Amino acid sequence: MPRTIALEEHVQFEPLIARIGRERIEAQGVPSGGTGRERQLRDVGHERLAVMDAAGIDVQVLSCSPPGADLVDGEEGVALARAMNDALAGAVSEHPDRFAAFAHLPMREPKAAADELARAVNELGFRGTMINGTTRDRFLDDPAFAPVLARAEGLDLPIYLHPSMPPAAVHRTYYDGLPGKAGALLASAAFGWHAETAIHVLRLAMAGTFDRHPRLKLVIGHMGEMLPVMLARVDDLARSDIGLGRPLADVILRHVHITTSGVFTQPPFVAALTTFGADRILFSVDYPYSENAKGRRFLDEMVASPEDKAKIAHRNAERLLKLA
Repeated sequence: MPRTIALEEHVQFEPLIARIGRERIEAQGVPSGGTGRERQLRDVGHERLAVMDAAGIDVQVLSCSPPGADLVDGEEGVALARAMNDALAGAVSEHPDRFAAFAHLPMREPKAAADELARAVNELGFRGTMINGTTRDRFLDDPAFAPVLARAEGLDLPIYLHPSMPPAAVHRTYYDGLPGKAGALLASAAFGWHAETAIHVLRLAMAGTFDRHPRLKLVIGHMGEMLPVMLARVDDLARSDIGLGRPLADVILRHVHITTSGVFTQPPFVAALTTFGADRILFSVDYPYSENAKGRRFLDEMVASPEDKAKIAHRNAERLLKLA
């Protein structure tokens, strides 16, 4: 089987998360009881490597799972992001043939975030950054975040745009009032996260962000966050109303790559393949929130040619992330 690189694979460093404080974390809507996967998130050694080996996954690109420094203002947030990146670099240095990393950024301080991205890439050898949804309810098309986008452009490495908890007003309107845990589930991994990330990408395109940053590269997970199914309709309706000067679908397909993280069935993959093409799909698991074995089984059974399967398994990641 081809070499396998997984891009959306998460870690947490508990002593650093403790610096955020419970009040900030709960204000973001993160459940106080945790995810139940804390042990796997904190392990970057034997257990993680063993489950990678069992599933035939050669490399994980590690990223810090929320909560993170994007909840913390000022120099405190900058210092926390720097500490998280140093911890990520330590994990990679222990197993440099098995791990790479995406930078964690203090997004409440965009200029400092741009500088931290440059440090993480140039000094620590990271392969881009992961940004978790909105910051203070603002999307990346907000002009305040231009320094981060420009720095990612200059480094020629991608931003992995990952979902996060919805703003409180959105949660109240869309998801409150449902029985039991249904509202929390609908707001997050079952649907809400994916809809919001799709909206995030569409906003970037409609706001002209990719025109202002023509070399910007994005990665989104979960088989394209529903965009493969909806892109043609959005493009058709938007052609005469936005004034982009080119089809919206062309903008997105030029700037966005997608991964398979957490979506391991054939119908959405076929939609992704026919919309984005094999050159823009990359393998991911979403470990430990999804199982390595399940992701690898999907890769093995994928309805794709051997050439396309090799692109998805490792070649596209090697090209996009400049991995040897």
